Amino acid sequence: MLNRFAPLVPLALVTLLFGCATHTQNVAEQQKTQQQSQAKFVASQSSTAYQEALYKEEQATEKELANFAGSKPYQLPVLADSILERGMSLIGTRYRFGGTSEAGFDCSGFIGYLFREEAGMNLPRSTREMINVDAPLVARNNLKPGDLLFFSTSGRGRVSHAGIYLGDNQFIHSSSRRSGGVRVDNLGDSYWSKTFIEAKRALAMAPTTVTASK
Repeated sequence: MLNRFAPLVPLALVTLLFGCATHTQNVAEQQKTQQQSQAKFVASQSSTAYQEALYKEEQATEKELANFAGSKPYQLPVLADSILERGMSLIGTRYRFGGTSEAGFDCSGFIGYLFREEAGMNLPRSTREMINVDAPLVARNNLKPGDLLFFSTSGRGRVSHAGIYLGDNQFIHSSSRRSGGVRVDNLGDSYWSKTFIEAKRALAMAPTTVTASK
């Protein structure tokens, strides 16, 4: 009797093992599908959270600008044009550490010169002081011509360089002796994109009586 069913035993074991393997595979596939679904959900939530944070940042910036300007006329377009036109005329001016005149500029000296001459504004002399001016912060995707850009080029996480946004992702600055002094660069370049810290709309602080000199 036992001998009669003996040939069927290996077949039964194979069938059992195959069934177990199939079950295990199904479970593994279900777990994988669940993990993928969870990952997609988390990614979706993260993307939504990022978009909401970005929207809030933009709204806060606009609100800050409105509060800052108050009832005075906002002269940014006229002043920005004047500042940038003067700045472009100075391209090629040599870099000079501590320089604040057309004989030579360092980065903050160049900015201070333009804002003083064209907007009647006296900005702090150093980048470390300039980054702390009481002006609205501006999101990178909301930059306007005339906004101040700050960078950490020393690799220490502290501000060490500054420029003025031109538009179309371009900015003007007094770079260094090696790179030729006053020049235009692209904010999207890997070096500047990586070292960018923040931007401020200093022209929001412009005196109401200022008119463009040119």
